[in-house]
Amino acid sequence: MIRTENLTKRYRHTEALHNLTLDVPPGSVFALAGPNGAGKSTALKLLMNLVRPTAGRAEVLGVESTRLGAAQLAQIGYVSENQKLPEWMRVGYFLDYCRAYYPAWDSALAADLVRQFELPLDRRLRHLSRGMKVKAALAASLAYRPRLIILDEPFGGLDVLVREQLIESLVDCTPEATILLASHDLAEIESFATHVAYLNEGRLEFVEEMGALFARFREVEITLDAPSALPPRLPAAWLNAGQAGPVVRFTDTLYEPARSRDLIAHLFAGVRHVQASEMSFRAIFLALAKSRRLPCA
Repeated sequence: MIRTENLTKRYRHTEALHNLTLDVPPGSVFALAGPNGAGKSTALKLLMNLVRPTAGRAEVLGVESTRLGAAQLAQIGYVSENQKLPEWMRVGYFLDYCRAYYPAWDSALAADLVRQFELPLDRRLRHLSRGMKVKAALAASLAYRPRLIILDEPFGGLDVLVREQLIESLVDCTPEATILLASHDLAEIESFATHVAYLNEGRLEFVEEMGALFARFREVEITLDAPSALPPRLPAAWLNAGQAGPVVRFTDTLYEPARSRDLIAHLFAGVRHVQASEMSFRAIFLALAKSRRLPCA
């Protein structure tokens, strides 16, 4: 659905995106994660041909992004945090206006989305709350059943219930669509992404299926018979190792039950107990940020 090769964007002396190479598989919910300023929005703008690349290339729906035309755009739904809506329009008129541009517009689906989102058709967009504006933009982007949905921080600042409603609608209304989501909200990504790519200062640190990411990270706690110094050389996959009396704690980024326990037994004498706990998405990235490095899988 999307492929990039060494995609790069510079603004004078600032490199917003550096040599991004990605493949977004069909049917996935693919998240671009990372802190503010990491290059996520720049990547999406390049894919949508809103800005031109300095170097590299991208393909969207099999077409080079700089050549996207009406046929491709009619299959893409795009909602951005900074998206400007024609605020003088009433919601009903706005949806009718959008309908004319999309041959595959499904009026029954549009009506269903209006009901789900409780959109006031007779109210002007400028009089809506931020949450209702996002709902209106999302309804207009889902009603023609796009093959690809691109979301740029769309749910920032929304309360949890509204966010969950919108995520549920995305999944239910477009079950066969591919979704590319840029977000720094780790809970939002964890709730429905199938793949994640982590950007930091414009560079891709790693890309991985969510299941594989959760499988290889563990918070490990070792209880020893007596306090002893940490071994001078710990495995590179162990992050943020620390000790409090006889207890040693670290994050194992390449956890495998048998191999990891054998390694612990080799490095530590008098191991009384080992506990390896699963980690949330937020905990994983806090561990990575604390370590100041992002090891590859």
